[in-house]
Amino acid sequence: MDLGEDTRILVRAAYAARRALELAMGRSDFRDMVGMGADGTPTERMDRIAETAVLELLERTGAPWHVLSEERGYVSRQGPDLVLLDPVDGSHNAGRGLPVYSVSLAVGRDSLRGVNSGVVLDLLTGELWYAEKGRGAWKNGQRISVRPWQPGRELYLANLGTHSQGPVWAKVRQARRVRALGSASLEIAYVAQGSADAYLCQNAPPERNLRVTDLAASFLLLREGGGDLCDLQGRPFDLPLDLSTRHPVLAYGDARLRDHLLRPAGGTP
Repeated sequence: MDLGEDTRILVRAAYAARRALELAMGRSDFRDMVGMGADGTPTERMDRIAETAVLELLERTGAPWHVLSEERGYVSRQGPDLVLLDPVDGSHNAGRGLPVYSVSLAVGRDSLRGVNSGVVLDLLTGELWYAEKGRGAWKNGQRISVRPWQPGRELYLANLGTHSQGPVWAKVRQARRVRALGSASLEIAYVAQGSADAYLCQNAPPERNLRVTDLAASFLLLREGGGDLCDLQGRPFDLPLDLSTRHPVLAYGDARLRDHLLRPAGGTP
């Protein structure tokens, strides 16, 4: 696939973040908390390093975009399009030395479903996913697609822990295997490439759910790979391009699996 100009810039920005983090990895303060992000969660120095690298790359290229980042919030540059940035998705993993974290970037306007280009880069392995609306989803130059549902052989990814709600636990018990990796953008990318069948997240309080910056790039990957998103009651949704709105998520590859997951307990198989 020949990348469009927007996607090429996003790829360069993602690799700029990775290079900056590699250079800073040996610093004793690499994992220190340095403040609170615009999304209301703590900012680690690694987040700020990656975010700064992306903003500097956008400035050098003259990319005609405003920026919405989990750390600095809204950065007014030029428009009308907006870059949605999660500098380190899975920073808790990174801080604990677990090798599952990414940088996620997307460009769009109006809402989540108005995203036109998205990139997710695994910050350790360098694996690169990208998608453009209407042109498919790709990983490292190879086209990807979701996995057809095979009953009894499911693998679900899920956000699990103290805040995870009952509907998630009820649904993951239906799967043959379950994994909780701690990086929503990577986990939804794995659904888009067919490595997993679904990703589930529903937390309480509501502000523990996912933001548009968590979802923007991987949602486009998923749709272009043949899947989609809904909530855990099966209702499709959209999100405004802000950090205040949070939402539970069911990301699925095969619509038959979605219908199976949404069937009431004891329903007809």
